[in-house]
Amino acid sequence: MLRFVVRRLLLLVPILLGLSLLLFAWLRALPGGPAQALLGERATPEAVAQLESLYGFDRPLLEQYLAWLGRSVTGDFGVSTTTRRPVTEELARLFPATIELSLFALLIAVVLGVGLGYLAARRHLTWVDSSAVLASLVGVTIPVFVLGYVLKYVFSVRLGWFPDSGRQDPRLFTEHPTGFYVLDGFLVGRPDVAWDAFLHLVLPAVALATIPLAIIARITRASVLDVVNEDYVRTADAKGLARSTINRRHVLRNALLPVVTVIGLQVGLLLAGAVLTETVFAFPGVGSFLVDAITNRDYAVVQGFILVIAVVIVVVNLLVDIAYGLIDPRIRAATMASAGGGS
Repeated sequence: MLRFVVRRLLLLVPILLGLSLLLFAWLRALPGGPAQALLGERATPEAVAQLESLYGFDRPLLEQYLAWLGRSVTGDFGVSTTTRRPVTEELARLFPATIELSLFALLIAVVLGVGLGYLAARRHLTWVDSSAVLASLVGVTIPVFVLGYVLKYVFSVRLGWFPDSGRQDPRLFTEHPTGFYVLDGFLVGRPDVAWDAFLHLVLPAVALATIPLAIIARITRASVLDVVNEDYVRTADAKGLARSTINRRHVLRNALLPVVTVIGLQVGLLLAGAVLTETVFAFPGVGSFLVDAITNRDYAVVQGFILVIAVVIVVVNLLVDIAYGLIDPRIRAATMASAGGGS
């Protein structure tokens, strides 16, 4: 298993190298440039040239790429042309908010999606199954920003149950040592701060989780229906095994393999959906900042943020592959046999 993990980590190098090259080429192919975006359409050629010289945009593209790549390896993504602050500082300030929101949304999607899909499969062709299929279909089709505005209007404006924007009530000022506000509330001994941060997370997380929840529920339902008709499940039932044992050892464990795959893929969808969700709820995360950076042609921010997001997605998919071995012993044995044959 360790050799498999090391092999997958080594594969990250060409993947990230190719992504960095595509990202750099895409940004340089966009019309205009950071100097033009900062100074406006009426900027003089001298002012544009001075700003480009300051940030090194007047050098050959290959030289710019190699210089940026060399700095990125050490964790230095350059300086934002908009805020004039290092990109790593902006990442440290904003990324915990998006990670916290995405994790909360993923938790909602996995718990409710697996539960709803499993319940629908076990109540196949009943009103429970039909209701679950209909709910998942609605969840897949409704756009995130539409659902966000509906949730905001109903539960914030009309009912007043949840805050409509931000991460925390500004009157609850406190330190945030990690940037994860719910966790920070407990770390500094302020449960009221943690509760307030949790309430600010509920509506954006529910809006963000809807599509992944619906997809996970549909995959779980289909997977469980396939497994319950397998011979080994019918044999276990004929032997008189307890229903709970059959469900836990034979049905749910085997049905989880495709579900785990889908959960890994949903991480990328959650990070992409966070852009819209954070905009609707004025949630100060990576999404809205990245949109502004693209508009302003802030090369350093766009390159740094997208590269870090790509690393997160690739690492999560690596964890999914490792989870395969933990769930299914056959895959673990095949992986070990392959590693042994290759040595």
